[in-house]
Amino acid sequence: MKKFMDDDFLLETETAKLLFHKYAKNTPIIDYHCHIDAKEIAEDIRFENITQVWLGGDHYKWRLMRANGVDEKYITGDASDREKFQKWAETLPKAIGNPLYHWSHLELQRYFGYHGVLNGDTAEEVWNKCNAVLQQEDMSARGMILKSNVTHLCTTDDPADSLEWHKKIKADKSFNVQVLPAWRPEAAMKIADKGFATYVRRLAGAAEMDIGSYDDFKAAMIKRLEFFNQMGCRASDHSLDYAMYVPATAAEIEDIFASALAGEDITYEEDLKFKTAFLLFIGREYKRLGWVIQLHYGVKRDNNSKMFKSFGANAGCDCIDSYTPSAQLADLLNGLQEADALPKTILYSLNPIDNAAIGSVMGCFQHGPEAGYIQQGSAWWFNDNKTGITEQLTSLANQGLLGCFVGMLTDSRSFVSYTRHEYFRRILCNLIGNLVENGEYPYDESTLGKLVEDISYNNTKNYFHFA
Repeated sequence: MKKFMDDDFLLETETAKLLFHKYAKNTPIIDYHCHIDAKEIAEDIRFENITQVWLGGDHYKWRLMRANGVDEKYITGDASDREKFQKWAETLPKAIGNPLYHWSHLELQRYFGYHGVLNGDTAEEVWNKCNAVLQQEDMSARGMILKSNVTHLCTTDDPADSLEWHKKIKADKSFNVQVLPAWRPEAAMKIADKGFATYVRRLAGAAEMDIGSYDDFKAAMIKRLEFFNQMGCRASDHSLDYAMYVPATAAEIEDIFASALAGEDITYEEDLKFKTAFLLFIGREYKRLGWVIQLHYGVKRDNNSKMFKSFGANAGCDCIDSYTPSAQLADLLNGLQEADALPKTILYSLNPIDNAAIGSVMGCFQHGPEAGYIQQGSAWWFNDNKTGITEQLTSLANQGLLGCFVGMLTDSRSFVSYTRHEYFRRILCNLIGNLVENGEYPYDESTLGKLVEDISYNNTKNYFHFA
């Protein structure tokens, strides 16, 4: 029997152990998509206790606690931090096979030096130990980023954001991690929302110009794109219900935009036409700037209306959407390419059955001058587990070039979630190790080591053209 989460955790072969410990373990981290607040990095915040680090805003943990019958008072309610931590500790032992069990214990080991097991009985011991460690000088927000060996970190930012905190971080030469904005124009695409006209006014203020037409809207977007580019932005992120492609004439888009500004209702077809036009426009600008577009789709959000009314978005009530037609994804990429507007693209579907479809679609649009121009993103959200990661890596290897893969990201709001990169790298090394030891790939340490280092770090740095 193997020891619980020891140094060779998830590593089944000698080749896997060699690749992880010699090549993957100490390779730096690029977190090219996360939801950390740049203000918290700029202010180098500190946490009073482990609950603030772990449970504040973590809807992954909230879902498990709710499944365990924990009252909302101890999840998002007014219970004390100690009480909330106790409820999480009592929930965790039931999470056998869940990645949160592994993530939580990896975080306890790497950041807090605790190698025991968290449960209801050990909660007091872990609470006291973690809180004492949090008082150490190197356990501030920046300290945890540095401790994690992060070189680049991309936040998630609206086109109308001032990026004031990024400016402050950039001006502080004492912190050598590149904290870069990533462009997320989600509100700019939601033309059917009642708040769209209000958002356009906000964008107009940020761009310092009037917006009375779709052409004005595009001009304002370009001004903000240039500003983000000057601030080091190299990536965008788009959240879609699915990858649509419903082209329309310029006159139609102007009419749809005018209707939205006037507060009129936008039909479903008009919404799709506007989003298609926006993607064609913005894709061309991304390509001009050398940015990467990330397309996240296959999710149905805010399913529990009562919970949404009480807590808003990110309450932990989203699910996988089965409607993710690969034909429309292919049409979207083709439309972008026909318009000379196809930038480097990373595709993520929340539905794991789409792995092979994504692999087959992206193979139709690979072209130079860079390897891996179209990427399948790492196993996302509900797939970010041992099975999901293994299936995504296997499908990518089957359909394309695993050696060109840009690897892992955290997609997290937590400063201690970088152990997810370790988790991913262990699974990656185990998969490669098994292929080698099964005689499916030759044993050449230098080639294998480079594959692991490239997927863990180098491919990402080169793909995004990070300095």
